Amino acid sequence: MENRISPLELRLQRRFDAPVERVWRAWTDPQALMRWFGPAGTQRVLLAETDVRVGGAYEVGFITADGGEHYASGRYQEVALHRRLVFTWAWRDTPQETSLITLDFTSADGGTELAFLQAPFVDEPTRDGHENGWSGAMDRLADHLAGRA
Repeated sequence: MENRISPLELRLQRRFDAPVERVWRAWTDPQALMRWFGPAGTQRVLLAETDVRVGGAYEVGFITADGGEHYASGRYQEVALHRRLVFTWAWRDTPQETSLITLDFTSADGGTELAFLQAPFVDEPTRDGHENGWSGAMDRLADHLAGRA
């Protein structure tokens, strides 16, 4: 009997009151990432390195409120300036659990619509944990783009 479980995925849609170029830079420029990256309660971003080209690598790290240090890294699979960014994602602690993140940037009424997709996850609790983390990160990004962070 064949197992036909579809991969667990996470989809988020956010609108930011900033032009596409600024939202793109927030995801690709290390200095910008240092100001916002991480879930709600992030105490400090420790590391942000990017080589934004197909095959280029990135690494990010941050400290959460409980004092835990978290690092993730991956490689860029697709780079379409100001339109689409696709990269692999794996935590340093669980490198075997690699997923793919796709970001689609669309200009909309002076702002930016960001479509976020991450898949697959090993199970629902892992996906739900990432949903919580990315939702908080999107709030931090909105604050950064609005000049509040």
